Amino acid sequence: MDEAQPTQSINTQLFRDAFNASPIGIAVENLDGQPLFVNPALCSMLGFSENELCGKHCVQFSPPDDAEKDWALFQKLRAGSIDHYQLEKRYFRRDSSLVWGRLSLSLLNHRPSPLVLAMVEDITEKKTTEEARFRHAAIVESSEDAIASGTLDGTIVSWNAGAQHMYGYTEAEAVGRPITMILPRELRDEENKILETVKAGGRIEQFETVRVAKTGKRINVSLSVSPIKDSSGRIVGISGIARDITERKLAEEALSDMTRKLVEAQEKERARIARELHDDVNQRLAMLSLEVEQLQENPSEIQPRAKELRRQIAELSNDVQALSHELHSSKLEYLGVVAGIRSWCKESGERQKIEIEFRSDVSSPLPFDIGLCLLRVLQEAVHNAVKHSGVKRIEVQLREDTNGIHVVIHDSGRGFDVEAASQGKGLGLTSMRERVRLVNGTISIESKPMGGTTIHVRVPLASERKADRAAG
Repeated sequence: MDEAQPTQSINTQLFRDAFNASPIGIAVENLDGQPLFVNPALCSMLGFSENELCGKHCVQFSPPDDAEKDWALFQKLRAGSIDHYQLEKRYFRRDSSLVWGRLSLSLLNHRPSPLVLAMVEDITEKKTTEEARFRHAAIVESSEDAIASGTLDGTIVSWNAGAQHMYGYTEAEAVGRPITMILPRELRDEENKILETVKAGGRIEQFETVRVAKTGKRINVSLSVSPIKDSSGRIVGISGIARDITERKLAEEALSDMTRKLVEAQEKERARIARELHDDVNQRLAMLSLEVEQLQENPSEIQPRAKELRRQIAELSNDVQALSHELHSSKLEYLGVVAGIRSWCKESGERQKIEIEFRSDVSSPLPFDIGLCLLRVLQEAVHNAVKHSGVKRIEVQLREDTNGIHVVIHDSGRGFDVEAASQGKGLGLTSMRERVRLVNGTISIESKPMGGTTIHVRVPLASERKADRAAG
């Protein structure tokens, strides 16, 4: 008996055992790309039986794009220009889902009839992880927020385009440097506390603080910091996201300043009313009281002086009523906006001994909130004109057009420097602008020293209100 036969038999069995036990999918194909043998691992990976896989051609295992790349290399292998190649490609499973495999294909040309050995390793999890990492990297790079990572001692490891734009340091300038380079000196201890929190496994969410750009500019940021963990859960680094909130902070400060000015304006108005009550109304009441007391001592003078007393009481009542209307204009509610403003102009002109000429072409009713805004602006404008311009005549026009309501208040008095007044401490202009803003309107003031003053207020009307009037 030939001794080589038992050895060959052993080698064949060993090959079969290795072929069947391999965790990597294996197929033996002929030079036409037809599988002759497939192992259990490949069957398990793709969900087909051995007979089903052997009944397919190699190009039927993958989507057209992947199969085309594979077949082009296979043709080179068959032509002898290469004896092996590797390719990452997708494979169809029985349920039509796709898995990723790393194909290693070698030519077995030591046989009389050359064969091809194909080994396929399932790399689906690896590809999924890579794709997720690429997506995350793309998101990081495209983000307008500053995103950076660092070591546990605060050394910068990565630096995205958003960080470069926000802070002015390029990636090359930032990586390898301490994160404290963008901290104000007075906040260095803050970074130590952040690092200690993250090292302990904690997170910092939307912490508002200040950072410094390369130019020295201070930037208000909302900061979120998280630990970076390896596959075992050990904290190995730090990731931080900073959002520039400078504009928001400026808006908040402006709103706070506006609120403060409005409160001051209210207090100023209350003080003015208190002075009028004390210096005018109260003194006139005191004089009336004194005259009544004198009449008690001289009863014979009651009849001849009664008419004068009634006149003084009527004037006092009218002035108190006018002051009440300034505080709460009930006439706007009862008469409507146009008639209410007209009435106020007449009464205010008579009380302050000036002419307020009011003209209007508005025929339809206006919303109360708009009317109240226009009245308050008019009151402030008239008050300023009487106090500062020295005029005895003020023109007020109320017009309606397709864009809404347009109010013009004009006097030919001394005028003033608008820009200087806007930068000053006066609260009248601020109050008028804020009231107009609350009804989505605009206000412009044209004035110059000795050149008079014209105030334009434009307030849009809701489309449904205009549509109702058009239908009517």
